[in-house]
Amino acid sequence: MRIDIVNLTKENLSDAPEWDSHPFSCKYCIYWEFPDEYGDSVKGKRSYLLQKKTLWLQDTKRIFENCGKLMYLNGEPIGYAQYAPPEFLPRSSYYHSDSPDYDAVLISCLFIPRNEFRGKGFGSQLLENILVELRKRGIKTVETFARKGNPDNPSGPEGFYVKNGFVTKKVDLEFSLMRLEF
Repeated sequence: MRIDIVNLTKENLSDAPEWDSHPFSCKYCIYWEFPDEYGDSVKGKRSYLLQKKTLWLQDTKRIFENCGKLMYLNGEPIGYAQYAPPEFLPRSSYYHSDSPDYDAVLISCLFIPRNEFRGKGFGSQLLENILVELRKRGIKTVETFARKGNPDNPSGPEGFYVKNGFVTKKVDLEFSLMRLEF
């Protein structure tokens, strides 16, 4: 079993895992980046969505450097993660639980979409890879909105983050704001 975790680039974004329901892949999801454009009006417009995501990725990398990861198992993409300071993820200000701190990096997506790969430690490995990178870059705080009771959410379940050292910064009925300080 060979696991590779690589930085997300415009060249490999199209490798992001796919699934059978909307948005069908993180590569087509602009929920965090373009909240005013996300919704029914762009459903099914995959090439447009991939183009928007690619532009966001390029712009964010130019200013913040690396902002995502892909995880491969024996050459097959099985996981996706995306993170950046909150100003690069405008949807983060919409949540009831609170807005992320300006000095934090927000993990907006950490997703292992296929059930057969969940609960095997892949998500924890992907998270650890992100945290090691961010520590090396001098980042002191990481936050995320974790969903209660539903592992099918790309933000990831609350229990996963607690298991990996995060604490609840602000409780919410559906999406608590979680925090990890180095």
